[in-house]
Amino acid sequence: MNRTRKKIAWGITGGGDRLPETIEAMKYVKEQYGNMVSIEVFLSKSSVNVLKRYQVLDNLQKNFERITTEVDSNTPFLAGWLEMGKYEFLLIAPTSSNTAAKIAVGIADSLLSNAATMALKGLGFVYIMPTDYRAGRIVTVLPSGRKMKLQMRKEDIMNVERLKQMRGITVIETPNEISSIFQKHFSDGKSRERLA
Repeated sequence: MNRTRKKIAWGITGGGDRLPETIEAMKYVKEQYGNMVSIEVFLSKSSVNVLKRYQVLDNLQKNFERITTEVDSNTPFLAGWLEMGKYEFLLIAPTSSNTAAKIAVGIADSLLSNAATMALKGLGFVYIMPTDYRAGRIVTVLPSGRKMKLQMRKEDIMNVERLKQMRGITVIETPNEISSIFQKHFSDGKSRERLA
């Protein structure tokens, strides 16, 4: 095993839309890039309940060894580690509309909103997969498996548009795009330079 594996910080918020698919996408990249990267999982306080409701917490725990739950905005010390460049990038997926809004307007009062803010200050890379991506109606799958239609609020979509304009942030729409992030950073066996 390569002892110089790069660390990836994967944050999960309280957004349930596409949560099971995101875990499967992360299992896939772990299998593909496991010799180059170590994926560490950081859970928001509200994500633990959502993971349990979707009955995927066991799946997550079985497949990822390093899982830490938020105590406060600075515990664990993820924000500082990202600012110092100890992680190749931060991926927040899924990202609830609450966390997306906080990052979009600069509020850093939770573990993952603070982590994103400090990663950007440290010229790092931040990838966000918001649950509310585009205007209109979407169909989401509830923990019971039942499908439900939701109308996206224009305020949430405006926050996503703000995120797209922020230096250092890349917004993705689906879990299928996660593998391309890893490919971009590790396809040649070398990690990308931090933002200049």
